[in-house]
Amino acid sequence: MRKALTREKIQDIYSRLAAHYDTLHRLLTAGADQRGRRMLVEKTITSEEKILDCGAGTGSCGLLAAKMSGATSHVILLDLNETMLRTGRKKTLQEDLTERTSWLVGDMTRLPFPDNSFDLVFSSYSLCPLTDPRQGALELYRVTRPGGKIAVAHSTEAENPFIHWAADKIETLAWRYPILSMGCRPVSVLPALERAGAKLLFRQRIGVPLWPFLIFIMKKPQS
Repeated sequence: MRKALTREKIQDIYSRLAAHYDTLHRLLTAGADQRGRRMLVEKTITSEEKILDCGAGTGSCGLLAAKMSGATSHVILLDLNETMLRTGRKKTLQEDLTERTSWLVGDMTRLPFPDNSFDLVFSSYSLCPLTDPRQGALELYRVTRPGGKIAVAHSTEAENPFIHWAADKIETLAWRYPILSMGCRPVSVLPALERAGAKLLFRQRIGVPLWPFLIFIMKKPQS
């Protein structure tokens, strides 16, 4: 796994990108980013839930969950970058979701919530830039209630050896210009969640061959 950028560098990248993040990420992923978010939400949402969008950025996943969930549900959108959250709040006003959402600055490797707090926890493309993505994933597990679900999308390695080689060469070039890579690199967190006790409910690879994403949903056991 490629070494992560520093926290300070990541903050700088996303502060500069915030106003154009949605458009740029959609272009760079050929729309697979939004496809992944919609898959996660559509396969997990029920009528009444307490929901966390962890590493929410501009809120694309959390706001979709708020729109599709029941009237009594509430979504907390947490991100380390305040500029990204400010951009997301504007969408909240435009979509009339203010009453059903809360925005919070916080570190997803040290979540400011008690154990077993949420019915459903999302992480869409937010584990990829972390120095310790496994720790971030275990925090998702910790704050999910027994019987609750964890829904994750992240960059993953290409399966074809030649494509993997080509992707690595292109990624090396992109990492010379962090504004293009956004600090994201392939990670692996599903095994850590399985060791913690989570049960895999759904798994699918999406995206273009050079830059695939892994989409998966897990359930925290009742006891």
